[in-house]
Formats: sequence, C-alpha cells, structure tokens
Amino acid sequence: MNDRPVTFPEGVADLAPERAIARDLALRTVLVAPLMVTMGAVFWGGAGAWSAGYALVLVAVNFLLGAATITWGARISPGALFGAVMFGFIARLGVITAAVLPIRNSGWFEVAPFAISLLVTHLGLLAWETRHVSASLAFPGLKPGHDLLSITDPAAERSA
Repeated sequence: MNDRPVTFPEGVADLAPERAIARDLALRTVLVAPLMVTMGAVFWGGAGAWSAGYALVLVAVNFLLGAATITWGARISPGALFGAVMFGFIARLGVITAAVLPIRNSGWFEVAPFAISLLVTHLGLLAWETRHVSASLAFPGLKPGHDLLSITDPAAERSA
C-alpha cells in the first residue's frame, strides 16, 4: 500500500490559473463600476452611488480572496483544496457580512443598491468570465494535449 498523501503532479499547483481569472474578474469589476455606480446615483442619489461602489469593492475582494484560498489549498493536497473551497466560501460570506453590519445604519448606505450591485455584479461577471474562458481556453495549461493534462499517476512513473 502507498502511505504517501495524494498530491497534485509537480507544476500543476504552481501555475494557479485561478489567480489570473480572479485578476481578470477584478479588472472587469472596474470596467462595470461606472455603470453600477451611476445607476445607484440615479435611483438612490449619493447614498446609492456610495453603496454600489462599496459592493463593487467587496465583489473584487471576494474574487481575489477566493483565488488565494484555492491556490493555497491546491499547493497542499486535493483534500486541502476541497476544504479551502468549501470553508473559504463560508468565510468569504462572513467577510461580506462583517463588512456590512457596522455600516448598515449609516446615512450614506442604502441596502437596495448595495444588494443589487453585489448580486448582479457577482453573477454577471462570473457568467462573462465563464464565456470568455470556455471560448478561448486562454490558460495554456487548459489547452487539449497540454503536458499537464496528460500526466499519469506520478507514483506509477517512479516505480517504472
């Protein structure tokens, strides 16, 4: 029996395509910010603009934190990756909650533009990025026939 823990093949965890995707999502957040902030200002005034802007900052931070936890877990093992994704999601929801609770009664904060910006931007950017990544396979390690995709069991290669 093999007593060693299961790990990803050498080089897979170091490439971290999730970081590139998260940076792309953060950049796209900046691109949609004028539209969301303007809509917040038009319908809710200055408080709506500030609330929408605050939501957009949280969206970008959420994507970047998500990528960081995935990268961290992938460097350790598949089990750590699973735990990082599952518990990282819960922790990021907690961060968003903790970012809203202290300001929810402030004069500059409006719940509706904040919630709309947070939800629409999260879902819209994920859909936009999904279409971009699936259409281009921009990350070289995701291209069919790439060496990383054809790696067999490292333990079998060592025993041969």
